[in-house]
Amino acid sequence: MLRVPSGRVEACDPFVTLGEGPVYAVEPGDYPVRVTVADVSPAQDGSHLREAYLSIVLADGEAASVEEAETVNGDDGGVGVDAGTVGFADHEAVSTAMPSDGVDWYEELFDSGEPDSWFELMDSTEHFRAGAANIVMPLAENGENVVLSHSGWGDGFYPVVLTRDADGSPLGLHIDLQVVGRSADHEDED
Repeated sequence: MLRVPSGRVEACDPFVTLGEGPVYAVEPGDYPVRVTVADVSPAQDGSHLREAYLSIVLADGEAASVEEAETVNGDDGGVGVDAGTVGFADHEAVSTAMPSDGVDWYEELFDSGEPDSWFELMDSTEHFRAGAANIVMPLAENGENVVLSHSGWGDGFYPVVLTRDADGSPLGLHIDLQVVGRSADHEDED
């Protein structure tokens, strides 16, 4: 579950741009987050799995349309990735639940070498699954968290899309990791 009390969801590379990513409006609340994993092996035998989407489930229903999600902060609507990771967080919570005043997030939180470092939690098969994590921010007073996942093909730029039902109601906010329906950038990789 992702806590979004402000109604402002940020999509980002949490190890590089947490607090600086594009922001999307949702109803304030707690939302399930899903990682869609695709089998991209030629034999479809599970030997080559990639994260295809990181998604916030806004409502139950059947998707009738997919569109580029509109930001509320004027960003271009996609996630730049430099650390092979994507994530969602409450944008407002980053300023209140993450330490400041000279704290080096990378050294002290992300890659501290401790069992609760973000890298360790993300790669742990005992936390959720290897490649994904749900991490409560260090100064959280109400469970403010970051949900993160490996980013399919790694570094790059990934669009954020919104699915809607037939009535136009939003169903999900998705970081499309360009694994399903591969982009032209990846056509020559296999």
